[in-house]
Amino acid sequence: QVQLVESGGGLVQPGGSLRLSCVASGISFGFNAMDWHRQAPGKERELVAEITSTGTTNYADSVKGRFTISRDNAKNTVYLQMNSLKPEDTAIYYCSAQNNFSGRRFWGQGTQVTVSS
Repeated sequence: QVQLVESGGGLVQPGGSLRLSCVASGISFGFNAMDWHRQAPGKERELVAEITSTGTTNYADSVKGRFTISRDNAKNTVYLQMNSLKPEDTAIYYCSAQNNFSGRRFWGQGTQVTVSS
């Protein structure tokens, strides 16, 4: 059974930082690209950051220079370090895994990030 479990969300003031974690089980972690997506109220889900199985990263323009995605294959974990947070970063953040060979995608349950003073 595949499970992606996110943690680290919460309430933070503008300009603050949070670090999200996503622990994966039931997949061959090293053969999956890992992504973070987010969905704000009334908006579509959007890709925030992605990291391939070889460590290549890609970011949405809105978070470049502020967010950093990383992975620890020994711990089956992907991280999203979020700095200089803005109110517009408020959303539910979802972890996702996509298998390199089958293309099959799995999702976590999401973690709420709220940026407000």
